Amino acid sequence: MIGGDRQNATTHPLIRAERPEDHKAIARVVEAAFGRPSEARLVELVRASEHYVPELALVAEDGGAIRGHVMFSYCWLNGEGAPRRVLCMAPVSVEPPYQRNGIGGKLIEEGLHIADARGEPLVHVLGHAAYYPRFGFRSARSLGIEPPDPSIPDGVFMAKPLAGYHPAVRGRIEYPPAFQET
Repeated sequence: MIGGDRQNATTHPLIRAERPEDHKAIARVVEAAFGRPSEARLVELVRASEHYVPELALVAEDGGAIRGHVMFSYCWLNGEGAPRRVLCMAPVSVEPPYQRNGIGGKLIEEGLHIADARGEPLVHVLGHAAYYPRFGFRSARSLGIEPPDPSIPDGVFMAKPLAGYHPAVRGRIEYPPAFQET
């Protein structure tokens, strides 16, 4: 079911869109996962912006508790012609005692599935070079997508083309203000 609730066969959490009553638990999970409040603040700022995509802010719920969260939101791709909206995946968070058991992967897979079904062209991530390629992410530069700062290493600046992708989708990523405020 696209955008609906799914269960992870390995760890059994329910993957679903976040709800307003989840926000405090999400903040707690995100802060615990990163060990600092800035990523939790990013989630709040994106949620309050026009870049927020409610059906692409997902939680992993286990036994009524939120154990993980992923947020896909819009950023801009500035190339030839008018800027184009593309999805950025950030942050991906799993509560520390539940890390390394597939929850983050299931959140990412479900988000990519929903994004693909929506006809989005690609998803961009700035993240761990050894983790994200397993989901089909590769060098964004190889797709003609440049980072906002040229000093960002190629290995961590990635994108995953989806079914709606066309090679003309290229340019420089520009993050929304929420990313600069954290």
